Parts: sequence; C-alpha cells; structure tokens
Amino acid sequence: MEKNRYHLEKKKHDKEGLCFTNRVHHYQLLFTGETIFTRKKNSNKRKKQMATEISKILVIGGTGYIGKFVVDASAKAGHPTSVLVRESTVADPVKGKLVQSFKNSGVTLVYGDLNDHESLVNAIKQVDVVISTVGNMQIPDQTKIIAAIKEAGNVKRFFPSEFGVDVDRQNAVEPASSTFAGKVQIRRAIEAAGIPFTYVASGCFAGYFLPTMVQAGATAPPRDKVTILGDGSPKVIYNEEHDIGTYTIKAVDDPRTLNKILYIKPSKNTLSFNDLVSLWEKKIGKSLEKDYVPEEQVLKLIQESGFPINIFLAINHSIFVKGDLDNFEIEPSFGVEASELYPDVKYTTVEEYLDQFV
Repeated sequence: MEKNRYHLEKKKHDKEGLCFTNRVHHYQLLFTGETIFTRKKNSNKRKKQMATEISKILVIGGTGYIGKFVVDASAKAGHPTSVLVRESTVADPVKGKLVQSFKNSGVTLVYGDLNDHESLVNAIKQVDVVISTVGNMQIPDQTKIIAAIKEAGNVKRFFPSEFGVDVDRQNAVEPASSTFAGKVQIRRAIEAAGIPFTYVASGCFAGYFLPTMVQAGATAPPRDKVTILGDGSPKVIYNEEHDIGTYTIKAVDDPRTLNKILYIKPSKNTLSFNDLVSLWEKKIGKSLEKDYVPEEQVLKLIQESGFPINIFLAINHSIFVKGDLDNFEIEPSFGVEASELYPDVKYTTVEEYLDQFV
C-alpha cells in the first residue's frame, strides 16, 4: 500500500508540476521524486544582464565639433542619452537647430553650465557615464566636472575631452605643448580623484585634415603642387568623425577599456604623408610637384607666426614631423586599439574618404 501511495503521489506531483510550469513564465520546476528544485530561466537572466549593461550617458560639449558625432552615436546605440546645454545655446539660430535634431533623436536636454556646480551635480546624478567633448579653451574647466563627479558619487566612467594625440606620449613644441599639458593635468586630476576613466586618442579628424590635405589656405585637395612638412615619412592616423563617435560609445560599457587609453588606429587609416600623396595621385591620375619643408624651417615658422596659426603649425609639427601619433607601441598595461576590439565596425578608410574629392 505504501508503495502504491508513493506512485500515486509522484504522478500527482508530476501532473501538477507540468501545469504549474505552463502557468508560470519565470520559473522551471524540476522534479526528482518528492524533491523539487527551482531554477531561473537562463534566457530571462541574459535579458536582464543585457538591460543592465546599457549605461545612461551625459555628453558635456555635445554641440561642439566632435561632440555632435558622439551624441549621435550614443543615441543610435540605444543608450539613454543626455546633453548638457546652456539656454543661450538653444536660442542660438545655428546650434538651436542641432539641439532640435538631438531632441528628434530622443536625446534629453539638461540645462546647466560648467560654472554652475549644482546644475552639474544634478545632471551627473542622473547618469552612469560622463563624456566631455569641450573645446580646447575649456579643457582646464574640466576640473569642475571632476569635482561634480566626485560629489555625485555614482559615475562608473569618465571620458575627458581628448580625441587627438596621446598627450602622455608626444614631443610637441610651444605653443602646442602648453595645450597638451592642460590635457595631461586633467588626466592626473582624474586619476588622483580615483574616478574610473577612458582616454580616447583618435588621431586626426578626417574632416579637418583630408579635404585640403593640410595645405595652407586651400579649400580642396591639391591638383598641381603639394607642401609636405618634414620628409613625409612618419605614420599619421586619420579617422572619420562618425567612426570616432561609434568607437567611443562602444567603449562605454566595455571592461577592456576601463582605466585605459582607447587608440583608434585602424590599419587602413594609418599612413605616412608620402603615402597619402601617392594615394591621391593615383585617384586623380596625375603626379604632383612636391615641396618638402625641413623641420628647421617649420620651427622657424612656428616662432614667427601669431595666434592661432602658431598653434596649428606646432600641432602639425608634432603629428607630421615628429610622428607623435605612431612613434610608440601600444602596451596592454596602458592601452587598447579600437578596430581590434570591435572588428564588426565598418569604418571609413582614407581611400574611401578621398573619393568624394576626385
């Protein structure tokens, strides 16, 4: 009788268990005799993990040159995205249109100012990640962002405004060296404050350098003669701005980029100025006359030029003469390379970019 009663009760459990499993979406019931084990559905667990991985992002300086590309990439990637804006920016006839396009993309506008500590703290408390894309004149003001992040206490990653040369590994002369020194000071302040960070070293903006191929006073790439600073042999990196935004946002929730420098250095976009000229010559089917400017003459031009020409020349000296974008190896202890981390990103190559000017 006991044996029969056991079989009856076991069948009853099995039947009820089957019905219970069909009714409940979140659990599976596994029966072993009279012992019941519960297990969370793996698919739901994965969905929950994926949901928590999407960080809320605040962009400071989002209406600036590279900022708008970062905002666009963040919104397209599905991150809840906010942009810190001044009321005067919204009223501006040009930037107001950009701000409206942000809103149309689902971006939240947060009114505030770098000089208004309370507004900064309040904005930062609403997000997980802060990305600064402020211009060069506001680089020192990022200490105010650091102070606000410390007070808010909730930020899991800060991207300061960099997007160019790795300022810890460059040989710039004045006045560019002072500009880079400001970024170095911000790096050290972030590290001293114990704020998790990622520094983005994106090389040259394609939109700045390639349409004129760095020819003074030009509005298009050269067709007859090209001026080359130095001997044209150092490797230089050019990246299209949308790609810079995409790679930056890819790094936001990636533990591999935490407290590291993210170098955006795709192989097809790393080429010497001589290589660039050769590529352009093939596209237009014509050889250009080449005027090489010795380093001594470049340094003299920097000293003799006024602001802001001297800064541009000094930066170009760092990039094209000293080769500061590619004169070191990326060590795992301090850096990672974006196109290796994210091979799925279809970036615009220099060759493709130049096609529009042929």
